[in-house]
Amino acid sequence: MALFRRFATVAGFTGLSRVLGLVRDVLFAPVLGTGDVADAFFVAFRLPNMFRRIFAEGAFNAAFVPLFSRRMEEQGPAAAKLFAEETLSVLLSVLVVFSALAMAGMPWFIYLLAWGFEEEAEKLALAVELTRITFPYLLFISLAALLGGVLNALYRFAAPAAAPVLLNIVFIAAMLAVVPWTGQAGHVLAWAVVLAGLVQFLLLVVAAGRAGMALRLPRPRLTPGIRALWRLMIPGILSAGVLQINLVVTTLIASFQSGAVSVLYYADRLYQLPLGLIGVGLGVVLLPELSRKLRGGARDDAMASLNRGLELSMLLTVPATVALMVIPWPIVVVLYERGQFLREASDLTALATAAFATGLPAYVLVKVLQPAFFAQEDTATPLKISAVSVGGNVVLALVFFFPLDLGVAGLALATALAAWLNVGLLTVGLRRRDFLRLDARCRRRLPRIAAASLAMGGLLWALDRALAGWFDGGFWSAASALGLLVAAGLAAYGLLALVLGAVTPADLKGLLARRT
Repeated sequence: MALFRRFATVAGFTGLSRVLGLVRDVLFAPVLGTGDVADAFFVAFRLPNMFRRIFAEGAFNAAFVPLFSRRMEEQGPAAAKLFAEETLSVLLSVLVVFSALAMAGMPWFIYLLAWGFEEEAEKLALAVELTRITFPYLLFISLAALLGGVLNALYRFAAPAAAPVLLNIVFIAAMLAVVPWTGQAGHVLAWAVVLAGLVQFLLLVVAAGRAGMALRLPRPRLTPGIRALWRLMIPGILSAGVLQINLVVTTLIASFQSGAVSVLYYADRLYQLPLGLIGVGLGVVLLPELSRKLRGGARDDAMASLNRGLELSMLLTVPATVALMVIPWPIVVVLYERGQFLREASDLTALATAAFATGLPAYVLVKVLQPAFFAQEDTATPLKISAVSVGGNVVLALVFFFPLDLGVAGLALATALAAWLNVGLLTVGLRRRDFLRLDARCRRRLPRIAAASLAMGGLLWALDRALAGWFDGGFWSAASALGLLVAAGLAAYGLLALVLGAVTPADLKGLLARRT
């Protein structure tokens, strides 16, 4: 139950962050809509975020946490702290240089995500200006990721999980208190990104100090430990960031269609709610869990933890997938459709959301399966798998968007199919190492999870049609209908999961138990 309790800690804060993120996007939609300012800001926000997820959350954590855990187990806290300080010094030096070069060469960096902006000079100029404002966020949030990795390796998950909540609080405050007075939503939000990064970094500095890991800043040196870290990071940059690379491809292609970048952003935010709550939370918890157990020679215990991670991820992900595929339109209409966000945008966003949702279990499984490689200090194998997956996404995105003319939904579907390819190859790789054997409990519960989710989906489909008229009766009528759909879906799935044996009362008690 320790794994479940740790996951509950991370998932609780992550869930709060994602809910506040939805509030943030609900505020974004009527002000920004899907016009030029929205497209420019979302590119400016996504560019440093992309590098954060690839380098900070992905490659860095995948390499740093196992090495830090090894020093904790074999040499003690003092050696682990020294390694973290050496890493901090080198990471800060690299980030300062990289950020300066990126800001100087910003028009070319914009083309990474929005080549299509080249045909619209004003939109391109605004995107460049806003991205130069937002890019220092990468510096603060990457340093925060280092401190978060230290805390996670010490099994202190609360502060790193709580930090993203601050990002959304800053955004919401900016939207409510500053934008109405200035009318410059794009610029205000760009500055809010930087402020949020600084606040998150300071929170983790305090948390690390309380954990006995107040890090000094020594002179940057390429010590043997740092060389080992970089060797692991280089392949991890692609392998752990494959979802972000896929999103780069879809955003780049979408930039050739007006408003498509914004539609992808809003749809992406909806499926990111369960992905962040479940996949990211489990990935954060599993990596130090597997690293410690493998380092201690407890391979069977590590495999048992992986089984529980798979089981828990599907228990929470499959019903979310079914719901997003069955009722995307009501969700989009209630959350976004007001002000500059019109019915046409709702229709396109709902299609893209349903297409993204087809890959939701795969996105989560990638987060669960990759730590099994990283814990063994193997980032090369996921790199090779990522390369194949990215190649598949590029081909599918181009085919779906241009010859087949599936538009934004085709781009989302290509990303989903590429994620399933990634999962398939990761599974084959782990089975060849005899490190992915489903135990009896997992084999028994997975079909029951699927059955409960499908039954819930049937109920949602019927209720959606029965309440169809409510969605044309104004906001409160539509919100009431969506509330009924969500409540009925949650109740039905919870009851069916218990009756069918997909989960037991003892499991729920363990999840809710206070961590001791």
